[in-house]
Amino acid sequence: MSTIEKLVTDNIDLWTSAIEKRATQGRGSNSKIKLYGIQKLRELILELAVRGLLVTQDPKDEPASVLLDKIKKEKERLVKVGKIRKQKVTSAIREDEKLFMLPDGWVWSRLAEISEANTGYAFKSSEYTETGTFVLRVTNINPDGSINLFDNKFIDPEIASTTYEKFSLTEGDVLLVMVGGSLGKIGIVSQECLPAVLNQNMWKLDRFGGIENKYFIAGIRFINENQITITKSTHGHLAQGAYMEKLFPLPPLAEQHRIVAKVDELMALCDQLEQQQTDSITAHQTLVETLLNGLVESAKSSGSNNKNTSEYFNHLIANHFDTLFTTEHSIDQLKQTILQLAVMGKLVPQDPNDEPASVLLEKISKEKTRLIEKGEIRKEKPLAEITEGEEPFELPGTWEWTKLEDIVNITSGITKGRKLAGRKLTTLPYLRVANVQRGFLDLATMKVIELPEDEVKKFTVVERDLLITEGGDWDKVGRTAVWRNELPLVAHQNHVFKARCISKEQNEIWLEKYLNSEVARDYFAGSSKQTTNLASINKTQLRRCFIAIPPINEQHRIVAKFSELMALCDTLKTRIAKNQTIQIHLADAIVEQAIG
Repeated sequence: MSTIEKLVTDNIDLWTSAIEKRATQGRGSNSKIKLYGIQKLRELILELAVRGLLVTQDPKDEPASVLLDKIKKEKERLVKVGKIRKQKVTSAIREDEKLFMLPDGWVWSRLAEISEANTGYAFKSSEYTETGTFVLRVTNINPDGSINLFDNKFIDPEIASTTYEKFSLTEGDVLLVMVGGSLGKIGIVSQECLPAVLNQNMWKLDRFGGIENKYFIAGIRFINENQITITKSTHGHLAQGAYMEKLFPLPPLAEQHRIVAKVDELMALCDQLEQQQTDSITAHQTLVETLLNGLVESAKSSGSNNKNTSEYFNHLIANHFDTLFTTEHSIDQLKQTILQLAVMGKLVPQDPNDEPASVLLEKISKEKTRLIEKGEIRKEKPLAEITEGEEPFELPGTWEWTKLEDIVNITSGITKGRKLAGRKLTTLPYLRVANVQRGFLDLATMKVIELPEDEVKKFTVVERDLLITEGGDWDKVGRTAVWRNELPLVAHQNHVFKARCISKEQNEIWLEKYLNSEVARDYFAGSSKQTTNLASINKTQLRRCFIAIPPINEQHRIVAKFSELMALCDTLKTRIAKNQTIQIHLADAIVEQAIG
């Protein structure tokens, strides 16, 4: 077994367990994670390949210096027959330029010595046709170098083979994006996209002397990763002269073939590991989601009998915690399940001595009537009562269903762009949809607005106010957070509703948890106005949102238990994240040690 194969097999657990969290969203999918360890293993294989550490050298191989001489003569012949233009003489490679010591039989060469860069053409949109010769653009190059055939552009085949013949592509051509946000991206032309011509913003890198194509691509990746800084600026570009001066580690041609064979073999192993790990992660997620969803569905139909649900939940936690809840995603699923159990009355036992929720609702109703009579809140047009069968789930015996409008006063915020000439104005910071997240406020970026002084009281938020988002993309509808006097004086815009509890006896934290639960989110999804990627609720839809109300003492017990469990989950997530960081550092350390 070779050193590299031993390195792979001895550390398989590390390569597969080193996982990095992506910045992208996508609930419950593998798009949230990156198999960092396997990616590093792939990078290591290519790095060892271009350093001459992947396969053993054979002293019988014709040295690379001979290959370089052959390439020089081939280029001179091609210049004479007019196939290529004469290139500038490259400067000699100084000792202090060499990036590392090469094995015997290898040589350092300038990229310009072994290849030629040819720029694509800026085809005009007026030249495009419905069918014909494919115009390969930057957007057609996938991150892995393959070519996609989406959003295709074509030109007339006859014009392509005459006027634009010099931009024609063949299978295996190596392309390099040299300008824009995809700077440094490498593409490999496939048979499926041919016939094709090369568009602007890319070079076709033609190699000489029969250099193995896959090794050549590995060498280009080595240049990109070790000798240049790839900027993400849309104004970034690679200067052709400077790029072609970069150093390329050139092995004997026979060794190139052995290297490519070994790379293919090891990359196939990486593919296998990646598929196994992806399947394992998917199976684990499916198991967790199935068990937790089954628990929630059971809870929905159990009504006041929550004994079985509690026993099942406790059994799951006590006997299978170390098996099930081992990833950040599974902890997030657990948190959502705990929230669901909380709002359905399955998290803490009911106490028969509690004053039933009907008494609390009667007090709130009397207080609302008093406030309307005093003119402190506006009387709204009554909505239809909740009818039997509309309830999302069966409640415990001491709970009650009500509508949100029956227990809070909902008001809209400031409409921007109003004409305010002649009115005395003041400037206030205001809350936008971006500031209101699920269960918390993000006040890192606040904007200010001018509003009339006589409207300050109307549009400001006070402690315990619920802030509810009107909409945006799918996940933004109905996001709810409680204002806790984070800033002295703040208003809210019209895309953020303000809901103020009618009675001081109410528990606004309970309402926040309920409105952020799947029960309320399902209601908002079903009631909202929807377009392709956006959704929104209006005030009437928000007023009619069903709310499950427990006895007030039980509300306090649920909130306390929920907070306790969330703190435990957060601790576990932190522990998992730290462990993942350690795995990533270990993978980096092994790679550095192997290269060193």
